[in-house]
Amino acid sequence: MNLVKLSCLALAVATASSQLAVAGQADAKGFVEDSELSLLNRNYYFQRDFKNNPGGQNYREEWAHGVMAEFASGFTQGTVGFGADAYGYMGIKLDSGRGRTGTGLLPISDEGRAQDEYGEAGGAAKLRISETVLKYGEMRTEAPVFATAHSRLLPETATGFHVSSGEIDGLALEAGHFTAYNNRNSTNSDEELYLNYGSGEIGQTIDFAGGWYNVSDDLALGLYASRFEDTWNQYYGNLNYTLSISEGQSLNFDLNLYRTSDTGDALQGDISNTTYSLAATYALGSHSILLAYQRVNGDTPFDYVGGDSIFLSNSMQYSDFNAPNEKSWRIGYGYDWSGLGVPGLTTKVTYVKGSDIDGTDADVNGGYVGYYGEDGKHSETDIDIKYVVQEGPAKDLSVRLRQAFHYANGDQGEGDLHEFRVIVDYPLSIL
Repeated sequence: MNLVKLSCLALAVATASSQLAVAGQADAKGFVEDSELSLLNRNYYFQRDFKNNPGGQNYREEWAHGVMAEFASGFTQGTVGFGADAYGYMGIKLDSGRGRTGTGLLPISDEGRAQDEYGEAGGAAKLRISETVLKYGEMRTEAPVFATAHSRLLPETATGFHVSSGEIDGLALEAGHFTAYNNRNSTNSDEELYLNYGSGEIGQTIDFAGGWYNVSDDLALGLYASRFEDTWNQYYGNLNYTLSISEGQSLNFDLNLYRTSDTGDALQGDISNTTYSLAATYALGSHSILLAYQRVNGDTPFDYVGGDSIFLSNSMQYSDFNAPNEKSWRIGYGYDWSGLGVPGLTTKVTYVKGSDIDGTDADVNGGYVGYYGEDGKHSETDIDIKYVVQEGPAKDLSVRLRQAFHYANGDQGEGDLHEFRVIVDYPLSIL
């Protein structure tokens, strides 16, 4: 996950509670009057070149276009307001081929070919009392212990209950109970919950609760707890602080901590894992410099349910740097080209190096045995260039180029590869 997203998320989500307090059920205008309809066109090219994969697939390359319509109704008036959310997603193959599939952009048939097109639709019913909203159905989630992803063509969704509350100014609370998943290249909304690294049988439900508290304009705190049925209990904490040094100059600190331990039938085996990351970002005008350290303490990797449930500093374009006992350092530089008269253009370069990986003590009956050796090492360099059109008919259209270079020894488990992505997004607000 991108660190800029993480650094801002605690502040943004915590601030949302104060916005809810202003626009609660007392201000409801009606189901139609407060409704919103948005449309996102996404054009996605994905190429992954494996450099040392003898006997396996060496190359993946696909190009696809996605159309995503999302509707959010307002709430009916009264003490209890009722509403509904709905979505319709469609993906179209532009280029693929047998032997080049597996990018995650398109579903793959039993014959090993990418489908020409695919689509899905779903939604959720919702009700609101005061500043508290309860939803049931298919939806996207953003909790650090259960977050669906939008890293490929179409978004992931999950099915279950979700409640969010902004009754207290500066405090945003949420809880959820989810039982099914819709993966990024699937049209089935009743799939198993998505586990990223484990293997074998997995839990059928996940429950979580937590929230964000905006202590001040500069300090935000986050705390969550979750239970993945018969697999683990997982806890998350965050501290995000920004020190304003002078006009246009600041220093941001972002601390993330996860604690995971097995529970119930321990379907993934014995787990006792503490993983944390600490990042510092110095911003001066259009420049930003980032330094981060990440550590995994445990004989299993830091694993998570949901495609984007990893709020750690060194989760990169390809690797999460989350292997057993891994230590990793990150350095990055970003520049906002508006400082040179090109508003909307941003560039970032990041390098991460991980070492001391040792997965040889993982539970032999668990889901992580045999994947990591005793002296794993790897590195990744990411280059990110993005331009957002600032005005005119194509306003808000963005073009993003992402290049990753990953190199590893045999004990790390992921191998050497080069990965290139081109993502063009064009969002439209219809209502």
